[in-house]
Amino acid sequence: MICLEQVERVFQVGEETVYALQQVDLTIQPGEYVSIMGPSGSGKSTLLNILGLLDRPDRGVYRLEGLDTTELGERKQADIRRHKIGFIFQFFHLILRLTAAENVELPLTLAGVAAGQRKARVAEALDRMGLADRARHRPDQLSGGQRQRVAIARATIMQPAIILADEPTGNLDRASGTDVIETIEGLNRAGMTVVIVTHDPELGKRTGRQVRMLDGRIEDDLRRAS
Repeated sequence: MICLEQVERVFQVGEETVYALQQVDLTIQPGEYVSIMGPSGSGKSTLLNILGLLDRPDRGVYRLEGLDTTELGERKQADIRRHKIGFIFQFFHLILRLTAAENVELPLTLAGVAAGQRKARVAEALDRMGLADRARHRPDQLSGGQRQRVAIARATIMQPAIILADEPTGNLDRASGTDVIETIEGLNRAGMTVVIVTHDPELGKRTGRQVRMLDGRIEDDLRRAS
């Protein structure tokens, strides 16, 4: 499903050239549950951004479901993001003036889904997240765990094949974080490929595979024993 070959990403910071990614080779099969770990500045978020088509490599090739995405135009990349990839972020990225239901509905609206279908799918998604009674609440009326579950409902409303999560528990207390991770793991059991960037070693241990990065390179790629 996901295949990176000799991917590099370079930034120019003043007169210094910074290699955020160096010769990264990575293949992730459909249905895998993968954590990307490493110290700050190791390239984790840059890698996630490239996987999510939010950034482009300077060198190398990124194939998604066999399609070379490297040279695709912005419109085509946006179309792939909309239909194939769901994003979950540490700080939720919900629109504060919209209700929980309206936040979840937004991807469907952008995709041109008919209003009647949107309402039914949003109600079902919020019900799955245990938030049916919070549909009309705005984000500032929800707890951190509830906001993240709204974000998960929004990320999955288009039924993507891949979930990319950037520190999804980093802004939550331990109990809320565990609830959110169990929700994400349920998506993986249902067949979604899940890739999580995290600093949390306990979360990393839960995943079936740990990719450890250092200085823009993959240092280790470990699979948990069955």
